[in-house]
Amino acid sequence: MTKSDYDVIIIGGGIIGIATGYYLTKRRQRVLLLEKNYLGAGSTGRCIGGIRAQFSTETTIKVAMESVDLFRSMEDEFGFSVDWYPSGYLFLAYSEEKKQSFLNILSLQNSLGLGVKFVTPEDIKRKFNYINVNGVLGGTFCPTDGQADPFYVLKGYMLGITNAGNDIRTHAEVVGIDNHKSNSFEVTIHTGEKFHAPKVLNAAGPFSKSVGKFVGIDLLAEPERHESLITEGIEFKAIPMIVDYRPDGCYFIQRKTGQIIGCYTPEVQVPGNDMKSTFEFLTEMPRRIIRLIPTLESVAILRQWAGSYTVTPDGNPIVDKSDIPGYYISTAMCGHGFMLGPALGKLMANFMIDDQWPYDMSEFAFKRNYRKGTEVLG
Repeated sequence: MTKSDYDVIIIGGGIIGIATGYYLTKRRQRVLLLEKNYLGAGSTGRCIGGIRAQFSTETTIKVAMESVDLFRSMEDEFGFSVDWYPSGYLFLAYSEEKKQSFLNILSLQNSLGLGVKFVTPEDIKRKFNYINVNGVLGGTFCPTDGQADPFYVLKGYMLGITNAGNDIRTHAEVVGIDNHKSNSFEVTIHTGEKFHAPKVLNAAGPFSKSVGKFVGIDLLAEPERHESLITEGIEFKAIPMIVDYRPDGCYFIQRKTGQIIGCYTPEVQVPGNDMKSTFEFLTEMPRRIIRLIPTLESVAILRQWAGSYTVTPDGNPIVDKSDIPGYYISTAMCGHGFMLGPALGKLMANFMIDDQWPYDMSEFAFKRNYRKGTEVLG
């Protein structure tokens, strides 16, 4: 084995790639992780840090619950805090249709051991007296959902990989993958350096479609722009992640630093990797926050930014092996990469070695019917 030979080459240094690399390292695999920019430069470093298990399908709920358990244990695992805090997620319904949707999903969530409760407007006002409940018909609250700092999480996984003697190369853009040689991939980066491994993982997030094309795979995964903002710090009141599902709704949470951080899904999607910030978002997002918590009106915004969601037609990730032996895919997290990342990293690492999942993962299969069902709580 030469210095350029590895068991696995991972393309992408966001939460998915680095978590998978960490758990492959724990399985004693020789790993090389290649990132075209810096760790977290794609979607992970631009996310707002929310973590939840309130989803509408069995597979996603199981994966998310496993992730929550991993987030809880990270301080012990890494030896430092990742600012995990179980602040909870509060979903609000403003229509009978959305209220019924929450109630329909509740039985599945609770059957899997997730402690979600339906809350009335009166319940919400008692627990969170600062929330304006005008027009609210009810909602769901899960106290085990929470938040963590993406940069501390990346740091913990990075140190686990490098301290074990495995390699992370940043500013190393992949420009080609040759799989013509039997049982081996040759991965070339922009400097002309070549690396070899029998297994490759495409975890390139917003760039995964172009990485797939190197081996002739066309992924049903497209990036689109989403914007976020963060405020100055205020008194910490453990404001949960409030998710307003109205067409002009939003979602935001209070960080442990006291800052409010949040975003909304634009009605008109901007495809591609456009990272421009807009004045429309800067003026519209505060209006939506203040509508829910009027006392935040005087809080100053510190900055805004944009990042990419990589989405599929059915709102579920692609986490699977491909038709090409040794080529694996873990991408298109549809805005849920940070929260699902730890569990998906562990699951994919084990799958790449053992070739089996601990439970049904067909919802995330590479070759699935992308028109059959969607994630309702996207």
